[in-house]
Amino acid sequence: MRSLSVLLLGFTLSAFAAPVDQGNKDEDLNLVKNYLSQFYNYENVGQLYINETVATTEKLKEMQRFFGLEVTGKPDLETLAVMKKARCGVPDTGDFVLTDGNPKWETTTLTYRIVNYTPDMHPSDVDRAIQKALEVWSNVSPLTFTRLYDGLADIMISFHSGEHGDNSPFDGHDGILAHAFQPGRNIGGDAHFDEDEQWTKQGSRGRNLFLVAAHEFGHSLGLSHSTDPGALMYPTYSYTEPNLFRLPQDDIDGIQTVYGKLDSPVQPTGPTTPKACDPRTTFDAIATFRGEMMFFKGRHFWRRHPQLVDVELFFISLFWPNLPSSIDAGYENFQKDTVVLFKGKQYWVLDGYDVLSGYPRSIYELGFPKNVKKIDAAFSDQQTGKTYLFSGFKYWRYDEIRQSMEQGYPRKILKDFQGVGRDLDAVLQQDGYIHFFKGTQVFKYDPNSKRVVSVQQSNSWLNC
Repeated sequence: MRSLSVLLLGFTLSAFAAPVDQGNKDEDLNLVKNYLSQFYNYENVGQLYINETVATTEKLKEMQRFFGLEVTGKPDLETLAVMKKARCGVPDTGDFVLTDGNPKWETTTLTYRIVNYTPDMHPSDVDRAIQKALEVWSNVSPLTFTRLYDGLADIMISFHSGEHGDNSPFDGHDGILAHAFQPGRNIGGDAHFDEDEQWTKQGSRGRNLFLVAAHEFGHSLGLSHSTDPGALMYPTYSYTEPNLFRLPQDDIDGIQTVYGKLDSPVQPTGPTTPKACDPRTTFDAIATFRGEMMFFKGRHFWRRHPQLVDVELFFISLFWPNLPSSIDAGYENFQKDTVVLFKGKQYWVLDGYDVLSGYPRSIYELGFPKNVKKIDAAFSDQQTGKTYLFSGFKYWRYDEIRQSMEQGYPRKILKDFQGVGRDLDAVLQQDGYIHFFKGTQVFKYDPNSKRVVSVQQSNSWLNC
């Protein structure tokens, strides 16, 4: 669970951790000192540490623990990458508390007022986004919200640019998107949105007001950021189709800890964030790309990099906002240096962080018969350029060079890959073996002896 004693927290805009050049050492050192001074009280360490070098090392460790990085005490590439990301302007440590203890409203009947509007959206769309964002919390707790059109409300909602009188200036487009104050008098509970962002009511372009507002109102109610990467209260912005949004269980647990549960025999539940080393972990799809592996699960995917010890969990929408959740299958097209992902009767082609224009397309364009409703799993043989596509108890083979489905298919999985079963989750080819993932197990198949040579837990591929 989370601490409830942070004054002000805002969304951050995160990016896939790309390699960072070493750059100028003096530049990096200045970055480290400025970052630690701004967010980790580096300048006020007093006699706590022997010298500046020790102070820097210990504060770096503190920052690395906060972000779940490898705790080295050194400004390594991954640490510098985090420091260069846009983020909330409030320190991660220090005495920035609006009210003593764990702040909460003394009543569950709260008021809100929209002070001004963004020109990016029609006022009625802003009204609806704010209302829906508050309903996210009232639907799972005893809280109720009543709108006021003038006077002072518990939660005052406004749009601003730059400096706006609360000692927390906005920083222009991207970076800090919004911030909100914890419950209390005067500015307590208020939520401010950066007018320099492009606010939208739907779609992945710009920043979705409903999603940002729902997060910020969590702060208005007394919640701070969650360390659960799937939670609404996680610091980074991630797009989810508003009509499909469900409040994650971590957030439900948080708000109910503060204000209690609904007066109902049936309590609301929400999605939980997948955990790599849970023995029940399964995968929706797996794809490789330039030596990395991506393990898809619901709205998330784990990234396994051969040069990194830890496996990282991300939202799919953080990198490919237009992709759906719950991918069915995927594979790397080595001939074109792309990744192909399937869901239902459609497929997408990714070129790095970009979805190629013209997608999604129908799987029937690839030559599948109309009775195929989805692809379960896929892998491509780098040497031959043949892609194997599995659905139900059959599989097809597609020639990537000729761009056509091969004759003589489909064939039965049971006949050609004995011991792996049907209705697969994912398939990978590696080191001369084919790995068939089904449920919590992965079957290592030797194509030379045509038999399964071992069976492991699926999540062993996540370094568990």
